[in-house]
Parts: sequence; C-alpha cells; structure tokens
Amino acid sequence: MNLRFDYKTVIVTGAAHGFGRAIVQAFSRLGAGVWAWDLNPGELEETKALSQGQCQVRTVDVTDPQAVQVAAQEAGAVDILVNNAGGVLGQVGKPLEQVSPKEWNDIIAVNLSAAFYTAQAVAPGMKERRWGRIVNISSGAGLGPSLTGIQAYASAKAGLINLTRQLCHELGPHGITVNCIAPGFIRSNPTTERQWQSYGQAGQKELLERIALKRLGVAEDIANGVLFFASEMADWVSGQILSVDGGK
Repeated sequence: MNLRFDYKTVIVTGAAHGFGRAIVQAFSRLGAGVWAWDLNPGELEETKALSQGQCQVRTVDVTDPQAVQVAAQEAGAVDILVNNAGGVLGQVGKPLEQVSPKEWNDIIAVNLSAAFYTAQAVAPGMKERRWGRIVNISSGAGLGPSLTGIQAYASAKAGLINLTRQLCHELGPHGITVNCIAPGFIRSNPTTERQWQSYGQAGQKELLERIALKRLGVAEDIANGVLFFASEMADWVSGQILSVDGGK
C-alpha cells in the first residue's frame, strides 16, 4: 500500500509532544507540508527537529479565534486539519461544587471551542476546492466517565464527538469528511505519565486487565488512525468515531 500525502498541506494543533508530535512526524514522513501549532515554542522546535520532511512551527493560542484565523491564512490552502489540542491543563478531579467557572471554561475552550475555531478557519478554502479532511482527537472520556474525574474534560470530549457528527453533515456536500479518534489511555506526555504513576502497581494492573490486548498503546497508534481518516482509503467515511484503545 502506497500511502502518501505529497502536495497536501496539514495543520496539526497541540503538536509540541505526545499525539500531536507523532501525527506531525507521520505526515511529514509521508510527503505532506505540515504546520505544527502549540503554545510551547521549545517543544515545537523539538517536534520540527524530529520530523523527516517539511514542517513549520507556529506558536498559536487555539482558544483565540482571531489568532487561529491569522495562522490559518498564513498556512494557505489547507487540505487536512487535525484538532489534537486539549488536555486537563494541570487540573485534577474534585467534587462538582469545588470547580470554579474558570476551571470549567478553560478546559472547554481548549478541548472543544478550539476545534470549532480551527474548522471555521479552514472550511471556506476546503469548500472552494471541494476537498478536505478534518480529524478530531477526542478521548475515551468522550464516550463514558473519564479516568481523570474532571467533569469539564469528559463533557468537552463528548461535545467534540457530536461536533464531528454535526460538521460531517454540514460539510459533506462540499467534499469534506469529518471524523474523530477516541484514544484510550496512553502514556504520551507528562500529564498522562503522572496519572499512570498515581495509580500505583495495583491500579496499573487493573487498568491493563480492562484492555483486551492487555497492554497500553503508543502515540503512533493514534497517528495511524489519523492517517487512515486523512487518506484516499477513507473517501466514503465521515462522521465516524474510531476508538483506538486496545479493545474494551
């Protein structure tokens, strides 16, 4: 199978490490011109250095719709958008009544609103060319209770799944597919590593026992799912949620 993305322009948000870095590396290795966005310039440069093809990095706050519009215009004719930015922003689970409005809104902004802003920025060009791919990175937390215990995170990731379905129907007549990956737990960044260590040996064993393959995945497993949705093999696939979680 000759999977290539030559002459395609890709934006990947949340590209400084973890899933985003793996996705950038995969697309650049396969011939795409990639724009890697994040708020961490140092780690973005590491992502660029690890990429094997064309990769340009930009510090972009994806929760700022104006900043997103400016950065998207710089990228030019965007063929593929991967909405990977998200996370728990250092928050931990706590009782509902102790969650502040800012804590709630900050997580909703980066995990859900940002994907709306980026799709809004690239959709007109995709419509004009009558071709485009949007891939959203949600979470198993969007399909059920979150291991983090963070109400806003579970809600935002569920919202991203339904945004995927809504945009699938809105953009489909223009030749644009919109799909979603729901990763299982993967030790892909400092936050998930801390979460893994917090479980202790017994908790780690219990988590692995709930996975059919009895092991954790890696960031490249998520990148592979994105490559499929972005490829010509997925021409007639839209509005779908692919759980990449080792089997539950």
